[in-house]
Amino acid sequence: MKRNMVGIKKWLLMVLGVGFMASCSNQQHPTAENPGRASTVTGVEFNEDDGYQVNDFEGQPDAPNMVFIEGGRTVLGSYEEDVMNLRDNVERTVTVASFYMDETEVANIHWLEYMYYISQSDSSVEFMKSTLPDTTVWRAELAYNDSYVDHYLRYPGFRYYPVVGVSWEQAMDYCTWRTNFVNQKLAENAEIDVPAEGRIPLETGVVLPDFRLPTEAEWEYAAKAMIGTQWGNENQTHQRQYPWDGHAVRNPYGKDMGQMLANFKRGRGDYAGIAGKLNDGAMITAQIYSYMPNDFGLYNMAGNVNEWVLDLYRPLSYTDVEDFNPVRLSDFGDEAEQYDFDNHNSLVDNRVRVYKGGSWKDVAYWLNPGTRRFLAQDSATATIGFRCAMIRAGSNY
Repeated sequence: MKRNMVGIKKWLLMVLGVGFMASCSNQQHPTAENPGRASTVTGVEFNEDDGYQVNDFEGQPDAPNMVFIEGGRTVLGSYEEDVMNLRDNVERTVTVASFYMDETEVANIHWLEYMYYISQSDSSVEFMKSTLPDTTVWRAELAYNDSYVDHYLRYPGFRYYPVVGVSWEQAMDYCTWRTNFVNQKLAENAEIDVPAEGRIPLETGVVLPDFRLPTEAEWEYAAKAMIGTQWGNENQTHQRQYPWDGHAVRNPYGKDMGQMLANFKRGRGDYAGIAGKLNDGAMITAQIYSYMPNDFGLYNMAGNVNEWVLDLYRPLSYTDVEDFNPVRLSDFGDEAEQYDFDNHNSLVDNRVRVYKGGSWKDVAYWLNPGTRRFLAQDSATATIGFRCAMIRAGSNY
């Protein structure tokens, strides 16, 4: 009998111990979304009169037109033969944190919307004029492109074609306007008082981080979309020369077999193929939703238009920048003076920015996400547009 009682007691203690450990493991700790009623370090309740106010938070709001890009380790650089012999994007391993990016290039209709709201604001006449794209980028002395000069930006048929004739500086101004405009609407919808001047407090939890140009590393990482090459546990079956699988620029599968996967210049004088069977369907730009998106859901990360990125150009940035979220925003460690721009011995100075992706006027070589070129930040062409990016706030990956 005593043995049975001892056994029962041991069994009860074991059950109680397991239950206690289970209750400990199921204990709910405060989170950003559920901070609890009171501070865990002072015991004072939140949101009391004259006390610390903790607003409701359900995560970073969805940003219009943006898709989530999960970050991770990647190998940046060009896998193509370096036909320009620049050696300015040699392969190296980096980690890029998660971020958001526009699924499409910014289109004419988006830019016209921007111009409209700027004209309705109290902006100066000078700034309103500065929002005008340079439509003369279509003009050429020995070609008849006058119809694009007059119609490409404003004619309704071109609404969802990528805006061009926009400089890096203009793209940056657009990002600032978009940040302020979208956040103001989010605050109004949440019935939060919008200050006449200054930023809506981040503590409200209803506003978005800044819209901005993507860094070169973010852009290249998003274009390659290596998430689609994974097999098993952290194994990637192959690298990518383009934002899609394979070494060809035509679709190898199904009913669309043989169709071009991007809008680019096939060869000298060949912008679209022959009538009746145009190879890419676009002699100039194509609509922003043309062609299949890559594995991140991004359209036209190769071809259509090149895209401005945030980085200042330096030929050896890959040797200088950090291996976590790399970017070059200044000439730190690679000063402009050594390039002798003033004496016309170099095109590199502190006003040249990187652009990537290839365009309707470029051959397939430039479709490789690892290739890179540069242009003065106040210059514009008919082959360069842009899209916006945004950090993923409140996240450790």
